[in-house]
Amino acid sequence: MKKTIQTFISLLLLGLLWVGSAKALPTLLHNVKGYTFADGELKQFNSILFEDGVILATGEQEELSKLHSFSISIDGKGKTLLPGLIDAHGHLLGLGLNLMRVNLRGIESEDETVKAVVSYAEKNPDTRWVLGRGWNQVLWLSKEFPTKSSLDKVIADRPIWLSRIDGHAGWANSKALKLAGIDKSTPDPEGGKIIRDENGEATGVLIDAAMSLVENKIPPLNKKERKTALKLAFDHLISLGITSVHDAGVDFETYKLMLELSDKNRIPLRVYAMLSGADPRLEAMLKFGRVNQPFLKIQSVKLYTDGALGSRGAALLEPYSDEPDNKGLLLTTADKLGQYLALITKYGFQTNIHAIGDAANHMVLEELSKLDEDRSAKKLRHRIEHAQVVVPEEIPMFAKLGVIASMQPTHATSDMNMAGDRLGEERLEGAYAWRTFLDNDVVIASGSDFPVEKANPFLGLHAAVTRQDSDNLPEDGWLPTQKLTVAEALKSFTIDAAYASFWENKIGSLEEGKQADFILIDKDIFTVSEDQIDDVQVLETWIEGKRVH
Repeated sequence: MKKTIQTFISLLLLGLLWVGSAKALPTLLHNVKGYTFADGELKQFNSILFEDGVILATGEQEELSKLHSFSISIDGKGKTLLPGLIDAHGHLLGLGLNLMRVNLRGIESEDETVKAVVSYAEKNPDTRWVLGRGWNQVLWLSKEFPTKSSLDKVIADRPIWLSRIDGHAGWANSKALKLAGIDKSTPDPEGGKIIRDENGEATGVLIDAAMSLVENKIPPLNKKERKTALKLAFDHLISLGITSVHDAGVDFETYKLMLELSDKNRIPLRVYAMLSGADPRLEAMLKFGRVNQPFLKIQSVKLYTDGALGSRGAALLEPYSDEPDNKGLLLTTADKLGQYLALITKYGFQTNIHAIGDAANHMVLEELSKLDEDRSAKKLRHRIEHAQVVVPEEIPMFAKLGVIASMQPTHATSDMNMAGDRLGEERLEGAYAWRTFLDNDVVIASGSDFPVEKANPFLGLHAAVTRQDSDNLPEDGWLPTQKLTVAEALKSFTIDAAYASFWENKIGSLEEGKQADFILIDKDIFTVSEDQIDDVQVLETWIEGKRVH
């Protein structure tokens, strides 16, 4: 009898193991207002059928029920269903670290910013450095850069380093400057600038390449901190309906960690990682070759050619309207960019090049035009990241060369209060010119550039459609002739962003044979007032046929 019971238990356990490893049952999610793109056209459906994470069909419930058998039926209760949204330009580690450090986004004065830093420092007394990000002097009444003195008054014994919202400037206290060896005699590094007072003393603000003088003194992240930051970022993005993200600049340590996480199935959304061109081990990563795993793809490199408009580091063909002796900073020369392109394309990798000012965009287009067919943008889908200010006559070159414009709609609504001051009215014609790009048949892959901007993709959709901020201002939108339709904006956050990562045959639309990555939201973005798009809430996020949020 004892042997019989043991045999029964063994058989039961085997049965449970078989059930656990069995294929997922065919599932029909019906009674939804579904939207996707098929052959470039917007298509509607009310039901989606999927099995083992793969879409079997979309269409009308009655039709699918006749043609297919299914075991699980889920009522979508009339909610709107969209393909999983793709953020084509963000910074995963930066987002995670932002969630771990003092957040200065949206604070409207230098004094209030300092108070937030003090509050964080008091709650984290054991941190060796006080680190944060998000200050933006454009929001302050003075609109002037901050100084070390306001930080020195409240914290003198610990170094403080606070990145500007765009990541192209930093603000330090005297302790941090001293550790970096910055004094009156320190020269500006190539591609960077130390802001100085009338006596030549460093004020505490460093621009672009000068930031590394302080950042090189910050203790490096350990593996545990990196893993924690990435997990926080993953979870945050999934909660916002983002099922795939293009990580714009991965250093060697993060590259190794991502490979490890992928091997252990610990990456919960699809990551298209760009190798950092600034990493001294770039060629070693290129030699390892392309990575093409279900949730991790690596076959591109991120380069920088200039800084940002807000900190006057974007490289312009003519001087800044509000600083006539300044044309910005070229961080990479044409010769150096040519060398990078030769190296990167030798290994068959895509090159994604940060260019904000019209001088930087001009240089990149010139260098890309020199590539032969096998290394061209039409073959390797090279991208210009941001493409914020472009000479209007050069916009058609993007399509002619096959260059993808990787743009971030919320940059326009964040920058509109200062862009006119920086550029003057004439150069605004080619600034944040999404409609002009589309009208010239340029592929736009949309993103947010988090943590520079908030990661919520519905803020980006809203900005693209209305050209307004979250307060729906200005009334008719900023440079309103550049507005996109809702369908055009959604396409840039889905199938076109998938194309920009060589994943268009797997994700980006809800079609037979593709992955069941989709979201359910509380409003129909095609029928609600456009000024409500940024209020949309994500109810459920599904990746590979599994509900993950």
